[in-house]
Amino acid sequence: MARTFAIKGSKKLLNAWAFYDWANSVYSLVIASAIFPIFYGALFRVADIEKVSVFGGEIARAPLISYLTSAAFLFIALITPLISGIADYLGNKKIFMKFFCYLGGISCIGLYWFSLENIYLGLVCYFFGLVGFWVSFAINNSYLPDIAFPEQQDRISAKGFSMGYIGSVILLLLNLAMVMKPDIFGIESDASEVAEIKAMKYSFVTVGIWWILFSQYSFYYLPQGVKRTGVRKNIIFNGFKELKGVWHQLGDEIKLKRYLVAFFVYSMAVQTVMLIATYFGEQEINWGSDSERTTGLIVSILVIQLVAIFGATMTARASKRFGNIKTLMVINVLWVFICIYAYFLITPTDFYIAAGCVGIVMGGIQALSRSTYSKFIPETTDTASFFSFYDVAEKLGIVIGTFLYGFIAQFTGSMRNATIFLGLFFLSGLFLLSRVNKNPDVSARV
Repeated sequence: MARTFAIKGSKKLLNAWAFYDWANSVYSLVIASAIFPIFYGALFRVADIEKVSVFGGEIARAPLISYLTSAAFLFIALITPLISGIADYLGNKKIFMKFFCYLGGISCIGLYWFSLENIYLGLVCYFFGLVGFWVSFAINNSYLPDIAFPEQQDRISAKGFSMGYIGSVILLLLNLAMVMKPDIFGIESDASEVAEIKAMKYSFVTVGIWWILFSQYSFYYLPQGVKRTGVRKNIIFNGFKELKGVWHQLGDEIKLKRYLVAFFVYSMAVQTVMLIATYFGEQEINWGSDSERTTGLIVSILVIQLVAIFGATMTARASKRFGNIKTLMVINVLWVFICIYAYFLITPTDFYIAAGCVGIVMGGIQALSRSTYSKFIPETTDTASFFSFYDVAEKLGIVIGTFLYGFIAQFTGSMRNATIFLGLFFLSGLFLLSRVNKNPDVSARV
C-alpha cells in the first residue's frame, strides 16, 4: 500500500516534526549538559591531574573542552550552509538529516571508549557528536515553515522543545539511577575502573540508541523536501551561493537583518551557558564529596529541564499577548541578572537557585527565537538556505563565545570571570532587539 503523506498544518505532521526534539534532545541533556561533563571531570580527578598533553602541548581540562567545542562549531558553521543548499536544491533534506542523526548517535556510542589514554579517539567522538546533533537539528528547524502555518509556529516550536525536555529527563533519570546505584544494573567495579565511571559510559550508549531509535517516527512522516526546478550547476558549492543569495535578500528585509544581528549576539551567550554550565558547577561549586558532586549536578540539570517546560509554555503565551520581540527583550534582561548572580555562586544551594532561574528563560528563548525567525523570513520554498543562515549566525556566535570563555578561564585561572562577559552580550542583545521594530514604514509587529 502506498504511503499517504501528511499535509502541511496537519496534527500528524506537526507532531512528527516536534517528536525529533524528543529523539535528539537526550544528546543536549545527557552528553552536553549532564553526564559527560561530570565524567570528563572525574577522569582528571581520578588521574589526579589538571592538564593533559594533546596537540603538541599541555592544556588544562576546562580550556581544552572549550576550545574543542569552538572548533566543532566552526566546522558546523562551515558545513551547514553547504548541506542546506544542496538539500534545498535537490529536495532531499531528509537524507541529510538522517545521515547527521546517525553520525551523532554513533559518536555518542563511541564515547564509551573515551579515556585519557585514548584521548584522541574520545575527542573525535565528542567532536562528531556535536556535529551530528547540530546539523541534523538545523535541518529539522528548516522544516518549520514547510510543515506549519505562521499562526501554528510559536505553539509547535514550544511543543517541540517541551517534548525534548520531557524525553531527555526520562532518560537522564535512568542514567542517574545507573550512576548512583550501578549494582542494581549489574555494573561492578574492576581493577581498571570504578562502577560509577562504567555506568556513565553505558549512559552514552543509551543516548545513541535512544536518538537513532526514536528519530524513525519523524523520518517516517517528514517529507523529503521541496525540489528546486531548473538546470543543476555547481551543486557542491551551491550552498554557498544560496547563502550569498540570502545575504543579498537581507538588504530588503530590514527587520530580519536587525533581528539576525540581535540573535547573533544574545545567542552567543545562551549557547555558551548551555555548553559550559555543568563544567562551571563541577569545578567552581563546593559540593563536598564526589558522590555529592555527581548527584548535585544531575539534580541541577533536572531542575533546569523541568522548569524549562514551564518556561517555554509561558513564553509562547507571553509572545502571543505582548509580541515576540518584547518578550525576547524581557528574557534578555533576566539573563543579565542571572549572569551577575552566577559570579557569586559558592554553595550547592546557590547553584540550585541559579539552575531554576536558567530553566525559566532557557527553553523560552530558544523556542521563541526559532519561531520569530520563521515569521520574519519572506515567502519562499528555499527555507533550508534561510535557516542555514540562521544557524550559521548561531554557530559562529558559539565559536566566539566558547573560545572567549575558555580564553578568559585559562588566563585568569577562574571560570567565574567569564560569566560577567556573558552578561554583557545579553545586555547588547537587549539593545539590538529594541531596534528591530523601529521602522515607521512597517506597520506589522512581531
